[in-house]
Amino acid sequence: MSNKLKAVCFGEILFDVFLKNKKIGGAPLNVASRLKSFGIDVSIISAVGNDNNGKELIEYFKKLDIDTTSIQIKENYPTGVVNVRLNEKGNASYDITYPSAWDKIRLSIDDTELVKNADFFIYGSLASRDESTKKTLLQLLEVAKYRIFDVNLRVPNYTEKTLIELMKLADFIKFNDDELYEMAKYLNSNHKSLEQNMKFIAKETDTDTICVTLGCHGAVLYYKGKFYNNCGFKVDVVDTVGSGDSFLASLISKLFSEVDPQEALNFACAVGAIVAQYEGANPEISQSEIDEFLNGIY
Repeated sequence: MSNKLKAVCFGEILFDVFLKNKKIGGAPLNVASRLKSFGIDVSIISAVGNDNNGKELIEYFKKLDIDTTSIQIKENYPTGVVNVRLNEKGNASYDITYPSAWDKIRLSIDDTELVKNADFFIYGSLASRDESTKKTLLQLLEVAKYRIFDVNLRVPNYTEKTLIELMKLADFIKFNDDELYEMAKYLNSNHKSLEQNMKFIAKETDTDTICVTLGCHGAVLYYKGKFYNNCGFKVDVVDTVGSGDSFLASLISKLFSEVDPQEALNFACAVGAIVAQYEGANPEISQSEIDEFLNGIY
């Protein structure tokens, strides 16, 4: 028997279209790709259109040896596309086409068994913008062992009610700082500080792990009643697309390997910073590159 960790990522897989080119992306795809690079056995539940973009996405997963059997092919909906605009600091804004194939993910018995047998199940808020995929997600959350909610707020693709529902189903929630304060407001928090609101959300949603990313200023992790901090790393940013996804995959891989939480957070922040030095969400990064980056700091 294999002792490998098993993960399932659920939701959007698509192409990020920039001014001059396009890159494979979507938060679940980005997280899955990075998890696989750390030796985790990854499957992805999603959908693509019966088109060239869809075929290219499936080939991408096959090259990485990521299980594609749960990627559905839709005849009546296209593979997802996101038009990405970058500002002068490399920060991205997104125009997400609707409807796309991943808005219409249906439930299957095989997918239910896949999620039951996984060590953890990762999902985001964007996949709930359409009732079809949202219904499937909620059914899979009922059988998941450990549920990781990657909050990715993209106006106008979410509602307050759905976000609260998804938070209360999670065992682990990851936000950026803007998302944290927005969620705290929805839950009627009167607190001002980041850490107070993290503890508040943990209590209100019965979630023992909360992580908040702070861009170039690092991240804060609330894990089993304790806070851990990383102040970030200064790098030359090309774009921030996918940095948070690689951060999350890195943090999960270390925490589930029972690495010290502070070491896990440092590692995750380093990987997120390295990704920001490249164009697109999924640059290949070697362990030696990560080690060299961290050795130059600690």
